[in-house]
Amino acid sequence: MPGVFHSILNHPLISRIRRNHGLEHATLHTLARRFPRQPMGGYSDPGGFWLVGKVPTEAVQQAVAEALARLKAGERNLAVHPNCGTNFVTTGALTGLAGAAAMLGVGPRKRDKLERLPLVAALATLALMLSQPLAMTIQARITTCGEPGLLEVKRISRMQPGRLTIHRIETRG
Repeated sequence: MPGVFHSILNHPLISRIRRNHGLEHATLHTLARRFPRQPMGGYSDPGGFWLVGKVPTEAVQQAVAEALARLKAGERNLAVHPNCGTNFVTTGALTGLAGAAAMLGVGPRKRDKLERLPLVAALATLALMLSQPLAMTIQARITTCGEPGLLEVKRISRMQPGRLTIHRIETRG
């Protein structure tokens, strides 16, 4: 099975998304140093990634270039970000499953359900604690790639729909 899983992760389309996702995270880490209080987010796809946040285009260009150089120099840890959707999905799934497991076999009365509330809270808290390191591992091994390979930036463009500032970073390789 590991061979099949490895083949899937290295499929050209999946690999591009994972490498773009790693570059997106590395860019967000780099921008966060310059704009520490500025909310930012991103979304990766096979053609590059979107960056949402009120930051100047020149800063985005510099951050993307620095992020790519640092990844190519071996700083793979930049590809993992604490605010990644992978973390939120992992945490939600584990805490939801923990809550559901705690309610297995409970009686039909409201009182039966209320009596299980401490167990639900305890299992959900345990799941929350376990999800943090698990989600970071899932990011590092599955949803991102800290080795950009031949990835390069093709173009960076800016859009301003209303109050939003969105940058599109297109890649190739």
